[in-house]
Amino acid sequence: MESGVPLPLGAHPRGAGINFAIFSRHAAAVSLLLFNHPQDALPTSTLRLDPSRNRTGDIWHLWVEDCGDACLYAWRVDGPYAPEQGHRFNPYRILIDPYAAALAGSDHWDFARAAGDRPADGAGNAEPATASDAAAKAKCLMPHSGFDWQGDQPPRHPWSHTVIYETHVRGLSMHDSAAVRHPGTYLGVVEKIPYFQALGITAVELMPVQEFNENELVRSNPLSGEPLRNYWGYSTVSFFAPKETYSTRSAVGCQIAEFKTMVRELHRAGIELILDIVFNHTAEGDHTGPTLNFRGLDNRIYYLLESDERYYKNYSGTGNTLNCNHPVVRDYILDCLRHWVIEMHVDGFRFDLAAIMERDENGNILANPPLLERIAEDPILREVKLIAEAWDAAGIYQVGRFPGRRWSEWNGRYRDEVRRFWRGDTGITGLFASRLCGSADLYRQSGKEPLNSINYLTCHDGFTLNDLVSYTRKHNEANGEDNRDGAAENFSANYGVEGPSDDPAVEKIRIRQIKNMLATLMLSRGVPMLLGGDEFRRSQLGNNNAYCQDNPVSWYDWSLLEREREIYEFTRDMIRLRQRFPLLAEERFYSAADVTWFRLDGAQPDWGAPARSLGCHLHPEGYHDELCLLFNAEQQEVVFSLPPPRHGAAGWRRECDSGGDGLEERRIEPGPWRMVSRSLLVFSANRAV
Repeated sequence: MESGVPLPLGAHPRGAGINFAIFSRHAAAVSLLLFNHPQDALPTSTLRLDPSRNRTGDIWHLWVEDCGDACLYAWRVDGPYAPEQGHRFNPYRILIDPYAAALAGSDHWDFARAAGDRPADGAGNAEPATASDAAAKAKCLMPHSGFDWQGDQPPRHPWSHTVIYETHVRGLSMHDSAAVRHPGTYLGVVEKIPYFQALGITAVELMPVQEFNENELVRSNPLSGEPLRNYWGYSTVSFFAPKETYSTRSAVGCQIAEFKTMVRELHRAGIELILDIVFNHTAEGDHTGPTLNFRGLDNRIYYLLESDERYYKNYSGTGNTLNCNHPVVRDYILDCLRHWVIEMHVDGFRFDLAAIMERDENGNILANPPLLERIAEDPILREVKLIAEAWDAAGIYQVGRFPGRRWSEWNGRYRDEVRRFWRGDTGITGLFASRLCGSADLYRQSGKEPLNSINYLTCHDGFTLNDLVSYTRKHNEANGEDNRDGAAENFSANYGVEGPSDDPAVEKIRIRQIKNMLATLMLSRGVPMLLGGDEFRRSQLGNNNAYCQDNPVSWYDWSLLEREREIYEFTRDMIRLRQRFPLLAEERFYSAADVTWFRLDGAQPDWGAPARSLGCHLHPEGYHDELCLLFNAEQQEVVFSLPPPRHGAAGWRRECDSGGDGLEERRIEPGPWRMVSRSLLVFSANRAV
C-alpha cells in the first residue's frame, strides 16, 4: 500500500495497482474493504486510511498493489452521529463508492438490513455489522476497461431530424413473444434494432439504467399476492454504474461491455441513445431509509435538510432531495455525465424532475442556476442532447421557462391540450393550434425555438395510448395503494366501454382516435417522442402508474404487432411523412405569412368559439411543398371548404386520412370536402416549377 493520489475520484488503475479516492469532509476515519466474491459476508482485507498520509483536503485516498483482475471493494466511514446537526455517520454500514463504475451482487440487496442509522445500543455506538449484513450488500467493482468500439461515432442527428422512442430495457424484450436470445437485457435491445430501423425512429430514450434495487419494495399485489418490484428504476443507488441485472450476468462486470455493445450497435444503425437520469433524489429515502453511500459519506453535503436537520427536504416526493447546487455535488453530477459520454458513448440525457436542479440549499429557485449553466456549457457535453422534465413534485412548473437555450423540455402542456382537443373538449382550438405550431406562446418569451419542445402524448408515467382511448379512470389497484397513486386527471375517454371491448363500433372510434393523436404528434413542430409499444396498442390494463409492475402488465407483448398491424403501419407512415416534408420540423416558429387558419366555411376561426374542428394551410416560403391539415374532433360528420393551393400548384394530393380505408392518387380540387367524425386529413401540393 501507498498513500495514493486524490484525483480522479473512484477506483482507477495506476501503475501496478489501483488508486482509490473518495470524498468525505466530516469523516474522522475511513477504511477500504476488499472482497473476493460479490456475496462475501466479510472482507478479505480491511485497510484503514491514515489521515496524515491518506488525506488531501476532503479527499481520502489509497493506492493498493495487485488487487486482482476484477477488484471488489466497499468503504466504511466513521464520524459524528449527530442528526440534529445533519451528520449520520455509521462505521458499521458498508458504503458504495458514488464513483463506482459497476456493482456486483446487486440482485442480493436487502435494503431492510441497511435501514435506519441510529446506534442500536442508544449509547452512541452503532451495532457492528453482522455477516449477513455484508452478504446482503452489493459490492463495488473495478472491471477491465478494454472494449473494442470498432471506430464507433455518434450519429449526432440534429433536433430537426430527431424522433425519440421511449422504452424500458427489461420491458422491451422480456415477454416470450419478443423472441430474443437475451430477454430483458442490453443485448435484447440490440436484437430489436432492425425493428427500430423499420419504424423510422432516430433515438432510443431508456428509462433509468443506473444501478437501483428492484427488490426494495415490501408490498405485494393485493389482487395476486405476488411481490411488487421497483420496475421503473427511479430510485438510483449508483449513478456511474450500468444496471447489473440488465446484463446476461455471464461474467462479473459484463454489464459494462454489454451496455457498450448496445450503444455501438445502435450507432451503427444510425440511432442515438438518450438516458433518463435521476439527479433529484437517491434510494436512501427519508430519515428512516437505508444508509447506502451518500448519507454515510457526508449527509450534510449531499442532501437538502430542513431547519431541523434530522429531516430532509422532499421536493422529489420520495423522501429526500439532492443538494444539486452545492459545489461538491455539482462536480459529482458533471463527472457522472462526462463518464457516460466519454466512457459509454451516450448521446444525451433526460433529467427527471429537473426543476429541482434550480433550487439552492434553502430550496429557493435560483435565477441563474450554476449547475444547469455548467452542464450546458461544459466542453465535453457541448454536443449531447439535454432534455429537462421541467417541474418537480413540490409545485414548480417551468415548461417554457427552464433556464438555458440549450435545454429542451418535455412539454406537458402539449400532452394535455392535444389530448383534450381530440377528446372533444370545447374552447381548445386556439391552444391546439399553438401546440401544433411549436408552442410559441410557451417558448418564444425565453428566446427558445420549437425544437426546445419535446412533444409527446404518452410516456412511461401515465396511460399508454391504447389505454388513453379505452379508460376514463385509472385502475391501479394492483399497485397496492388502494388506487390512490397515479394522476387522477388523464384527459381520457373510453367511448362506451371501460377497458377492452369487442364492440366493432367502439373499436372503430378507438382506432381512429389513436391515429388522430399519432398523426398530430408527427405533424407538430418540435421534437416528437413516442412511447414504446403505442405503435401496436400496448396496454397496461388501465394502470397509469405501473412503476411496480415487473410483469406482463408492463412488458411489451409483441404478438400485438401483427394483430394491430394497421396502427403500426400508420405510425411508420406518419414518421416517413414527417421526413418527406421538412417544413414540419423547421427550427423556427411559423410566421403569420406561413400559415392560414380557417374554420369549416373557410373563414378565419373565432378562437373563443366552442368549435371542435379546425383547418390549417401551411405554405411557408422557401419550400416546394405546402400542406393542408384538417382536424375534426366533432362527434358528427363535417364539411370543410378546402382552399386552393398557393404558389401555382395544380391541386391537392391526399397523404393521410385517419377516417378512410385508403388514399386516392388522383388530384383533388379545392372546394367542399366531407370528413367523418373524429378524423384527421392531410393534403399536400407541390409548387409548380
